[in-house]
Amino acid sequence: MVGYTPSPSEHKLGQALSTRPDILPIAYCQELAKLQDQIPPYPTHLAIKSIESQLGVPVSEIFADISPEPIAAASLGQVYKAHLHSGELVAVKVQRPGMSLSLTLDALLFHMIGGQLKRFAKARKDLLVAVNEMVRHMFEEIDYVLEGHNAERFASLYGCCPNSGQDSRERKPSTDVLGNKKADSIKVPKIYWNLTRKAVLTMQWIDGIKLTDAGRLKKAGLNRRELIDQGLHCSLRQLLEVGFFHADPHPGNLVATDDGSLAYFDFGMMGEIPRHYRVGLIQVLVHFVNRDSLGLANDFLSLGFLPEGVDIQSVSDALSATFANGTRQSQDFQGIMNQLYDVMYEFNFSLPPDYALVIRALGSLEGTAKALDPDFEIVESAYPFVIGRLLADPNPDMRKILRELLIRNDGSIRWNRLERLITAISEQSSELAEEPQDNPAANASNILGWKSFEMRAVVAATEDLFHFILSDKGWRVRIFLVRDITKAADVFLQEEVIACIFNQKLEFGEASDVEGHTIITRMVNGFRALQRAVKLAPEVWVAMLLRLAVKPEVHKFSYDIICALAAHSSRKIPEASWLCISRILNNWR
Repeated sequence: MVGYTPSPSEHKLGQALSTRPDILPIAYCQELAKLQDQIPPYPTHLAIKSIESQLGVPVSEIFADISPEPIAAASLGQVYKAHLHSGELVAVKVQRPGMSLSLTLDALLFHMIGGQLKRFAKARKDLLVAVNEMVRHMFEEIDYVLEGHNAERFASLYGCCPNSGQDSRERKPSTDVLGNKKADSIKVPKIYWNLTRKAVLTMQWIDGIKLTDAGRLKKAGLNRRELIDQGLHCSLRQLLEVGFFHADPHPGNLVATDDGSLAYFDFGMMGEIPRHYRVGLIQVLVHFVNRDSLGLANDFLSLGFLPEGVDIQSVSDALSATFANGTRQSQDFQGIMNQLYDVMYEFNFSLPPDYALVIRALGSLEGTAKALDPDFEIVESAYPFVIGRLLADPNPDMRKILRELLIRNDGSIRWNRLERLITAISEQSSELAEEPQDNPAANASNILGWKSFEMRAVVAATEDLFHFILSDKGWRVRIFLVRDITKAADVFLQEEVIACIFNQKLEFGEASDVEGHTIITRMVNGFRALQRAVKLAPEVWVAMLLRLAVKPEVHKFSYDIICALAAHSSRKIPEASWLCISRILNNWR
């Protein structure tokens, strides 16, 4: 491909196929990825001719002035800067001449190439299906009327909507799914419908700073971390909460404004992900964080990524091997995908078209964020939002994922995750409560309220978790809880009570095992953090505890714990007594 300049539609199709390792060998994906935006701009007089043809009047009657050269050029069109006769500054996006015909011809070419790839390059049988879907998205992308509607829908869902006719300063602050106030930090240009046609799109001009321009960002006093968080929050809402998403949030389609907002452009490539897939994406993330390869394999099967009849255990073993070989870089989205490429191709993964767009969107998002912060890791950064969704959404499927986060398949508690979760809730909720509500500076620092947790949602999720543990389905969890509580009590007896008698601490192995000490440490830390959280909303927590206190299941489980502790103590007290006698005799020597 060296020295070859692809046509605009070849470039787009090639780039799209490069993100489909489920249907093409990795070597071909890497070659297709080399098709970069090297499409030269076309002459301005052709753009002027296209504008006049589409709008039906001379350019001079539409615009007071228009830039002699495009201020931006891409594969399918280019953008000019112009003034309306009313004085408004606008951006005019003009499609390349002949794009519809060019796309049709290149689609036929890709069909021919696809047949050869299937025959000689061992491409997957669904390659042509993927190409058809990509061509469909391409035809949607060259329909600028559809792009205008996408822009307005995006604005109404995620940010300030200039088309609403309401000044953003007069709008009430919107809230996210967790009930937190959030700033309108996402801007979308207004569409001028009287100057928009299928091949010409006229929209509001928004001045901004490229996210790759570190010097201008610094000069404007913009916080790069906050810009990343704003973009991440918006993308996570798109992918995990609402489902309508921008499939190509690369640095060319995002700019920072002087007031610290992010402005989105280019709404030609959009995707829509159903709730089933959104929940599945959250579950995949949780299983990945838990390194649960069997859970991941079952996720892929339930989402339809794997063919029926596939050996799930073999898929699980292959995923487990990728975890074992992973490095720190594997926490990056691109690193994760690189690990999964071979597994995807070996087991005939088949990604639905919109899910392939999700992967593209996540890859573009990570690339944009890394332009601002090279150490950015999308999986780790997305985790607070995912936890917030799990806590706030009472639907059974989300509650199930929350349980999987905290409880292993065998019923044992992930005490480390539980401690971290309670601590995060306590610390972040405390920070939110301590911020003066009438302090603009404090409120500005908390525009990303998605990283804090609404206490009523936390209490509701906690109550649901207790209900599960006390139900017939939670019997395994209760067994492990009794075991862990007994072990923690044993450690406490030997390390705290007996050691206190002799005014010294016992060494590991002398009184308990390391696991028992770890459990009691995490229990103590967790209870301290829980105590801080309870103080923030005591009425909510007390009401929940009262509701639980009257349940017969709670009484029975409490009785089981007391009986287990009594039985265990009856065996341990003699051992503890002999230990005391031995210590006393040693001290008398």
